[in-house]
Amino acid sequence: MRRILHSFLLTLITISALAQAPAGYYSTATGTGATLKTQLKNIITAGHNPGSYSGLWTAYQNTDRDYYYENDGTVLDIYSENPTTADPYNFSYPGGQCSGTNGPEGYCYNREHIVPQSLFNSALPMYSDVHFIRATDAKVNGERGNFPFGKVGTSVDFTSLNGSKKGNSISPGYSGTVFEPIDEFKGDVARMIFYFVTRYENQLSDFNNGNMLGNSAYPGLQIWELNQLIAWHNLDPVSPAEVGRNNASYAYQGNRNPYIDNPNYVNLVWETQTPDNQPPTTPTNLVANNPTSSTIALSWTASTDNIGVAGYDVYANGVLKTTVSGTSATVQGLASSTTYDFYVIAKDAAGNYSTQSNTATETTLAGTGGGGTCGTEDFSNIPASSSSYTTRTWTNNNITWTATDARTDQTITGKAITIQNGSLTSSSVSGGIQTLTVTTQRKFGGTTSALNLEVNGTIVTTIPYSDNAITTTVNVNISGNVVIKLINPVASNRVAIDDLSWTCATSLSTVENSKDRGFSVYPNPVRNHELFIKGENLNKVSKAEIYDLSGKLIRNISNPFKNSNKIDLHGLAKGVYILKADNNSTKFVVE
Repeated sequence: MRRILHSFLLTLITISALAQAPAGYYSTATGTGATLKTQLKNIITAGHNPGSYSGLWTAYQNTDRDYYYENDGTVLDIYSENPTTADPYNFSYPGGQCSGTNGPEGYCYNREHIVPQSLFNSALPMYSDVHFIRATDAKVNGERGNFPFGKVGTSVDFTSLNGSKKGNSISPGYSGTVFEPIDEFKGDVARMIFYFVTRYENQLSDFNNGNMLGNSAYPGLQIWELNQLIAWHNLDPVSPAEVGRNNASYAYQGNRNPYIDNPNYVNLVWETQTPDNQPPTTPTNLVANNPTSSTIALSWTASTDNIGVAGYDVYANGVLKTTVSGTSATVQGLASSTTYDFYVIAKDAAGNYSTQSNTATETTLAGTGGGGTCGTEDFSNIPASSSSYTTRTWTNNNITWTATDARTDQTITGKAITIQNGSLTSSSVSGGIQTLTVTTQRKFGGTTSALNLEVNGTIVTTIPYSDNAITTTVNVNISGNVVIKLINPVASNRVAIDDLSWTCATSLSTVENSKDRGFSVYPNPVRNHELFIKGENLNKVSKAEIYDLSGKLIRNISNPFKNSNKIDLHGLAKGVYILKADNNSTKFVVE
């Protein structure tokens, strides 16, 4: 899954053991288990010359810049980065720095200790070690607080705009509050924590455990946290962004993260000590719903495992369609007016597989060339009726909604969410938007005005409201994955929102005549994960996008041909795709 999510702006990067480390750097790392962990500690302690805490701002100029997703040099924040769609906001280095956690998301960014500094009393050298201190949005950093990392269940207290969340743990062995980053960065977090408990293994007995650290050098973590992080490490392999950050951190403070240089060290240090031959239990209660002309949503009850479930393989008519870490998925690229049988198989980090779940059957809607219901929200699942204004979060039809400064006691045709000085935001949804329909009504007096409709961070139109209930349909026509946001710009007005729905975006069209489209691609079909583009003024192309035939945006690339006429397609499954470069597009096939 990682390979599908990653941008591919740079020249092809091969990530292999020790590929970026100086020759001989790990020559003394010859053992296994606790012995190897100590050998790695000795290696990464020698030469470690941490700077000051304030010096991290300087380090971030090279360690935490986005040259891998949007490739725009903004701050690469794991709590706000959207790997496949537009980010909800960006920070341009060095602006936007702050030391507190006040303000909304996107207000400023600060320094996030992935292992909380309260666990080691903000002591040096841990306090300023760039390998586990990330530049992140201050609001989300504050929400994460000192909680350990783990899988969040159905009780969600906070969801960031990129889908990171805080809530009750469903990680086996721990039931407290945890923080869960998005799948794209789960392995990144795991390897930063592995670095910490290796580099500082001799000091762990003096640290507070924070429900995550162990109090001895080995294994260095509480067992539940170790099992969860190993599962994330296996689910989310090392990325080009991690390799780049490791190299920049080495240049800054003279030591490396061995678990990025050689991911197999995780297995050699921890997993070989306790072989796992027990498969997860069978997933149950699989349900298929919310069909569109090309997608169907699935949800199921989680499996359990003696170590931890690493992910779920989702099948449609016997064909593997996707792998996810949670208990829901939206299967893409389906044929219209077609019946599909789905089942799910759980797997753990050791490669053990469960038996398949029950079969759920659903039929896609008829294709309309753009139309077709893509999503609905009737607000029936909003939190219990309350007249107080606060942040409200709920999930319906596999979409998580967050309403800020919102109350839940008003109705229009049924339950409605009422926004004062706030907004209503969806999680990322597939299928795009052709038209959007919503009913609004101002409550408790005020002035007639309009909500702002924002899609993927850009205001596209407005939705009027008044004392009377108004149902409005607007044309949007944005394809791919989208985040929907309705914003009330008049803080004194209280606006109820009900019966929200949207139709699928119009399918992409392509120009097949290479002379007309201004560029050509080769080889086509693609067999070696490299697509070459031939044409004039390629270096002037500002953006390239890759879509699948359902209209889902797979990759978004800024300045794609600045340094090369080649696009790296590693991670794309076999199939037909559409490459759109500025206003020109063409099909290509991956074999």
